[in-house]
Amino acid sequence: MIIGILLSIIGGSLVGLQNIFNSKVNERTGSWTTTTIVLGMGFLASFAIGIFAEGKQLFDLENMKTWYWFSGLIGVGVVTCVTKGVRLLGPTYAISIVLISQLGFALLLDSMGWMGLEKVPFTSKQLLGFLVLAGGIFLFKFGGSSSFIFIKKQKEQSE
Repeated sequence: MIIGILLSIIGGSLVGLQNIFNSKVNERTGSWTTTTIVLGMGFLASFAIGIFAEGKQLFDLENMKTWYWFSGLIGVGVVTCVTKGVRLLGPTYAISIVLISQLGFALLLDSMGWMGLEKVPFTSKQLLGFLVLAGGIFLFKFGGSSSFIFIKKQKEQSE
């Protein structure tokens, strides 16, 4: 379990870092160029590491369901949408929304047992946790802070 937690923390950190990089690339290129670069480099890196780590087993795909092949297309949507979201909203707010959306969708998939997942009963604790996180994002964006507003106004006046 500890390894799963650590890998999830590392994965979350890498997603946040990647989205900032993607946003910076997108400032110089278009969304589709950014998506092509990100997914193309990801393909090359994962292919090279896969060959090194798994050898010929990398190509053993006979037991894979047909609809699994479309996950790469989903990646195109992820990179494009998140990159534009970060550009329009800023990294912290955009990633907060991405995370709550991920959690809500994962909760839906788990509780319905869709996509071959084991069905997990939906509980009031799950709903409360989701609402607390969503409320936190709402407070983060719209709660404001008088000291922050004061500092921002001072900065604007000095410029």
